[in-house]
This record gives sequence, structure tokens and C-alpha cells, in this order.
Amino acid sequence: MKAAIYCRLSEEDRNKRQNTDDSGSIQNQKALLLQYAQTQGWDVYDIYSDDDYTGADRSRPAFCRLLRDAELRRFDIVLCKTQSRFTRELELVEKYLHGLFPLWGIRFVSVVDNADTNNDGNKKSRQINGLVNEWYLEDMSKNIRSVLVNRRENGFHIGSSALYGYQKDPSQKGRLLVDQDAAAIVREIFALFVQGYGKTAIARMLNERGIPNPSEYKRLHGICVRPPAGKTGSLWKYPAIASILSNEMYIGNMVQGKYGSASYKTKKNRPRPKSLWYRVEHTHEAIISLELWNQTQTLLVQRAKPFSGGSIGLFAGKTHCACCGYTLRSSKNRGRHYLQCPTRRVAKNACTGSFIAVEKLEGMVLSELQCLCTQYLDAGLLAEKFPYRNGLQRQRDALLNRLAAYEKKDTAYLKSIQALYLDRASGRITETDFNRLLDGLTAERESLTQQLQDTREQLEALNTQAANEDTAPPFLSPQRLTREMVDFLIEFILVGKRAPGEKSPPVEIHWNF
Repeated sequence: MKAAIYCRLSEEDRNKRQNTDDSGSIQNQKALLLQYAQTQGWDVYDIYSDDDYTGADRSRPAFCRLLRDAELRRFDIVLCKTQSRFTRELELVEKYLHGLFPLWGIRFVSVVDNADTNNDGNKKSRQINGLVNEWYLEDMSKNIRSVLVNRRENGFHIGSSALYGYQKDPSQKGRLLVDQDAAAIVREIFALFVQGYGKTAIARMLNERGIPNPSEYKRLHGICVRPPAGKTGSLWKYPAIASILSNEMYIGNMVQGKYGSASYKTKKNRPRPKSLWYRVEHTHEAIISLELWNQTQTLLVQRAKPFSGGSIGLFAGKTHCACCGYTLRSSKNRGRHYLQCPTRRVAKNACTGSFIAVEKLEGMVLSELQCLCTQYLDAGLLAEKFPYRNGLQRQRDALLNRLAAYEKKDTAYLKSIQALYLDRASGRITETDFNRLLDGLTAERESLTQQLQDTREQLEALNTQAANEDTAPPFLSPQRLTREMVDFLIEFILVGKRAPGEKSPPVEIHWNF
């Protein structure tokens, strides 16, 4: 029998001191499990070890490699110190220990808490352990969140790295000091902007001087461990300049909590409303003056160019440069809208650039979509399944819901009238009260009856309208694209550089189906 040994140590476990605690160093775990495998007569296939990873992290590198090897049946047993070393999530306990591992012919064994999937009798104990570990994660998450909230509210910096222009104070946790080299660039960005330079122009000036952008600056100074920058990873771009110009951290105010995760089970952050941000004034040294900040914010408002009508662009966020991968930005010239790669505008030698008219791209997408519809969709069958267009369908659903509510209310009125007659017959209410209540219920029911009739007539008229219209689903033969269609159908689009002599640039559409 071949056994795969899995060890894990999280940062919070390092603070435990008692031998009975569910932790221990990686070395101790390895020694314990190697000795156990030897006493059982198992050969050790490999040792998988994750250091500084929590039991709720599903992307642990050694853990993921272990699961891949398990699926390939490269060993027979997964051996851990405790079940919680493998995972603290009940969902993964059910998925792997009680689901996929038996399917792959893999046995799970943990030494300390005696979990063994070959023993059907302790399945419930494994599930209870999983539930207890899940509670532990939830409680720990709440405790950590409460501590972080308290520190944010008191103006302490809690990020993994300081904002560009600052550095962490090595002598006081949560305090920021000015990084003079980066701060000089921040001051220059603000100064150039108030002198009339645009964000793209500022980015181009910095790139021409070879100044690394914030993420590359952190990598070069060992502040944040990142892989080497790619072709355009070290370049300044429009969003980086815009972010600096609108960040009030540079006037000495601590602003945190702009993003947050939905729960402890996910690391994906999402934007939080501005009202939920943690803002504390005068917590660290300002890089720019309040006067310069106010001047900058006034200019930002004056230069803002919102979408007409507040609508989002047709292909916004969906198109990328085939050369550098950067998201294409929209521009307008002589009444026509275009998409172009911003990288070439900030550094000419960084990208060959891509450029296409929105109207042309829409035509190319529509053409390919129509070909796919003709090739793969049965118009007759879809027309039977979708007898209503989107607008009519929404109206019909609303009428049906209203009709159901009215009918339910009508039934309730009938029951009330019947109960009223029974109360009168049994002498529970007087003749006067009976007549007064009956008149009220009758009047309300008559009004409801009229509403029922009106709703049924509206529904019948809508059905007639749908029958007289072209009932084929609109996506079978679309003439125009909508933002809703683009979001639903398209994952992303790659646009290349137009070759000499060609009318259109190369376009690669990646669909969601």
C-alpha cells in the first residue's frame, strides 16, 4: 500500500504552546506520520506540505497537487495528523472523504482523531469533526473581523503593504511613514495634473523616464513578492494615475474597507458602498497639501465625461488587446466610437496596438452570431418554447402573479363571509354587527371581482398581441446588439492590429457557450 502524507501549518497555529493543541510544527507532523506509516507497513509515495495556509484555503498548492495525484490513483492512502489538517470545511469532508476518495479507491486516515474511511462506524464522528471545524472557522473569522474593524476605526493601517508613497513603520505596527522616493512621484503627478496634463499624458511622461509603476516599485523593493513583470506590467496606465489623484490617503487621512469579502469561505473581494468605508482624519503625514488636493478634485469633476444617459458602453470590459492583453478603452472621433489599446498611448514600444470601430466590431459579432444561430438552432422549436418576446413575457408574468393574488384574496373573502354566517347562526354576533360586517365584506368582494375581470381581459389582450406578432425569439435573427446580449453571450473578445492592405483587424470572439 502506498501512502501520501499531508501536513499543514497555519499562521495562527504557531501561537499554540501546549502539546495537546491541534497543531505542531511541520517537522513534528512529518515525523509522526512517517513513524505511523512504517508501523502499518505502508510505503510513503510522497510528502505534501503546506506552510502558512489555513484549513479554509482551497488553493493550497500542496493540497491541490495531492488531489490531482489522488485522482490519478498514484497512491492508496491519504495520511494526516488530524482531519482538520486536511480541511476544516464540512463541504470538502463530504466531497472528498465520503465522495470522491471512495470513488478513486483512496482511503483517508488521520492518526490523532482516528478518522478512517475504511471504518464505516466512525463516519458520523468524521462529519461531527467537520462540523466542529466549520464552527471554529466561523468563530475565528468573526473574532478576526472584530479586531480588524476596531483597528480600522482607530486609524491603524492593516493592509499587507502600504499605499504607494508610504511605507510601514518598523517600530509601530499600523503606522505609516512617507517613502520619499515614491512620494516625490506622487507630488509630481498632482502637480502635472493641475498644470493641465491629462492622466494618459502623465502616464506617458513617467514611462518615457523609465519610472516603474506602483506594483513594479513594490516588487523591485521587496515590499511585495510578485512574479517578474510581463511585457507591460511595469508601465504606468490611466487607471493608476486616476487612482492616485482620487485617494485622500495622500492628505493624511486613513481610508480603509473599500473592498470586502462576502464570507470567510471566499477570498474574492467586492466593492463596498462609500458609506461603509472606515475613514479617520490626520493619522499620518500628508504628502500633498490640502489646497492642492482641493484644486485637483475640482479639476477632476470638471474634466469628468460621463456616458450619455448614464449607459455603459456596448463592449465595455469585454474587449482586450491581442498583443498585451490590456482592456481596450473607448474613444470618440467625428461622431464615431472606437476601441483602442491604451498601452501604446503610454509607451509606444510596449505594444503594437489594436484599434477598431465599435460599429465594425458589432457587425462582426452579429455576423458570427447569426451564422451560429443558423447552424445550431431550430427556429420552429424555439418559437414553440418561447411564444413571447421579452417585454411581453414580463407583462404576462406580472398579470399572472396579480391574477393569482386576486383569486387567493377572493377565496379568503368567501371564507370570511361563510364564517360570518356561522357566527350569526350560533348567536356569537348580533344582527346589527352581522349586517354591518356583511355589507363591508360584500363591497370589498365586488371591487375585487371587477379587478379580477379587468386582469383577465388584459391577459387575453396580451395573448392576442403575442399571437399576432412575429413570435420567433429575437436572438435567432438579431439586427442590433444590446449590452444585455453582450454580457450574456460573450466572455471576452481579442482584437489584434490590422495588417497593411486589410480592411479589418483580426478579431477572436470567445463565447459563453
